[in-house]
Amino acid sequence: MGSAPLGGKAHALGMLAGVALDAVFADPRRGHPVALFGTAAAALERRTYGDTRAAGAVHVVLCVGSVALLGAAASRSRNPWARGAVSAAATWAVLGGTTLGREGAAMADFLEAGDLAGARGRLPHLCGRDPSHLEEAGLARATVESVAENTSDAVVAPLVWGAVAGVPGLLAYRAVNTLDAMVGHRNARYERFGWAAARLDDVANAVPARLTGLLAALGAPLVGGSARRAAAVLGRDGHRHPSPNAGRCEAAFAGALDVTLGGVNVYGTRTEHRPEMGDGPRPSAADIRRSVRLARAVGFAAAGIAVLVALRG
Repeated sequence: MGSAPLGGKAHALGMLAGVALDAVFADPRRGHPVALFGTAAAALERRTYGDTRAAGAVHVVLCVGSVALLGAAASRSRNPWARGAVSAAATWAVLGGTTLGREGAAMADFLEAGDLAGARGRLPHLCGRDPSHLEEAGLARATVESVAENTSDAVVAPLVWGAVAGVPGLLAYRAVNTLDAMVGHRNARYERFGWAAARLDDVANAVPARLTGLLAALGAPLVGGSARRAAAVLGRDGHRHPSPNAGRCEAAFAGALDVTLGGVNVYGTRTEHRPEMGDGPRPSAADIRRSVRLARAVGFAAAGIAVLVALRG
């Protein structure tokens, strides 16, 4: 294999630096670039909203297209140091693995201390599930499921898109995922307007979610699990989840941790009955900590793969 073009090396090393920045600094409490994008997207929605799929598609094109163009413009410099710095900043901005791990650890702390009120108050940092009536087992399950799914959404997927599409891929993916969280809901307002954002997010996460599942299965021995069992649960249960992507992540984590995920979830006035995945007991606070360790291992493995792919680009 020949040496990678200078631009590819700069981007690859920049992505590696961005992973390191996320590991050290995590997400800023104020002024996060993703939050600023969300504010701008919400302002634009007031002008683009219409109860049609076409209006939602226009909204997605404007939001995602603008950040992709911004990424392309920012990474055009011929100076490899400048290109690497832009890649590092963009990678840090779109990754959320360290913050995800800290939120999971905080939930484990609350549950181990018997502080259900604190855990219920903290859960919205991880997911949109109604925590008001959840007990320890339900809170632990919600946390493990969120860690599993967000390992793909907040770590593996942006790295995949950064590896194959550079800085525009990093920023565009995070825009797609953020729009899905904002408007991709099945409710009266967004049933049609949010359709494009939700479907594009499904497409963008198809490969990363399956890579997450594979890496989680391979990493099972790192958390006392069996790679063979995790792979079996992934193959048996991954497709049973209502999400075409989240199920792959959750099933692999269930198998790797030897726990059972899935069941009844309450989101405000909406109740969902999800198929169970895995064969073990319901997760506990200790399993939350194991899920965080597994997520961290998956993230580092994905970073290594992404850097190698970018070097070949």
